[in-house]
Amino acid sequence: MRTIRFGRTKVQVPTISLGTWGHGGERVSEGNSVGWSGNDDDAAKEALVTAYRNGITHWDTADAYGDGHAEQLIGQVWDEVPRREIFLATKFGWVKGPSNHWYDPKFMRQQCDRSLRYMNTEVIDLYYFHHCMFGENDEYFDDALTTMRKLREEGKIRFVGLSDWDGKRIMKFIERVDPDVVQPYRNVVDDDYESSGLKAWVDARDLGAAFFSPLKHGLLLGKYTEPQNFGEGDFRSGVPAFRDPAAIQRMRHAAGEMRKKFAGRPEAVLSALTGALLADNPTACVLLGQRNPRQAEAASKAGEPLSHEEAEWVRKVYRGT
Repeated sequence: MRTIRFGRTKVQVPTISLGTWGHGGERVSEGNSVGWSGNDDDAAKEALVTAYRNGITHWDTADAYGDGHAEQLIGQVWDEVPRREIFLATKFGWVKGPSNHWYDPKFMRQQCDRSLRYMNTEVIDLYYFHHCMFGENDEYFDDALTTMRKLREEGKIRFVGLSDWDGKRIMKFIERVDPDVVQPYRNVVDDDYESSGLKAWVDARDLGAAFFSPLKHGLLLGKYTEPQNFGEGDFRSGVPAFRDPAAIQRMRHAAGEMRKKFAGRPEAVLSALTGALLADNPTACVLLGQRNPRQAEAASKAGEPLSHEEAEWVRKVYRGT
């Protein structure tokens, strides 16, 4: 498994790292479907072990994934996986707690302690602000940042991360947070990493970057033959493209083109989609959901960056331009 230096953390992490959003199962939060259906706990734990055995030693989770369920599954595999060999990241922020607003300092501490307990670890290697919504007038930001820094001073966390679906929101707070790692939403169809200014900031300040949802929740793999209707509790039920026959067909066509052009690469479609994001990003990794051993095995075969020209071609094909 190819590794990179994760920016100024100086930690070596694999270019394909493991995301556990899907390990949390179905979940509804404030009337919104925010989880994934089809999770099997035994298969998820087998995926963690298989990932480790294939060199995928950076695992990413969150307190919100199944209300801590994904974290608990991680805490159950240390008899088969040496904890010291895993770079372990989790997040807080999506769960509001009793104050009914994000980033309440007292609740942040409670969630951090719960994450440590659930994951059966003494320290969190990388702790993210899960999003950049700090109140209507950013009124919760200062206390949230103070709490995060205290957690680091107390030795409960090693590095600070900043995440969001919108690169511009990350940029709004990045200077004040001064994170070690950023985690933006990024795939070859939805991509504001450069246009938001985030790439330039990461490169100039030697930050680590972890791109999430690189497959657009599986849609870009072209594996669906017809529109999908996911049930309540599954995040994908709110993604219109899954119900659009034309979008499904476009993704099938694009994936077919990837298989032809990158026929010499193992897992051609996966390698193209992740390799395009890794191009020209030497301190970045891609977070792939791995919910069973088969997915972990496939993930371990990707991770080589494409050339700039190849990456541009992949984007054009998927965007139909």
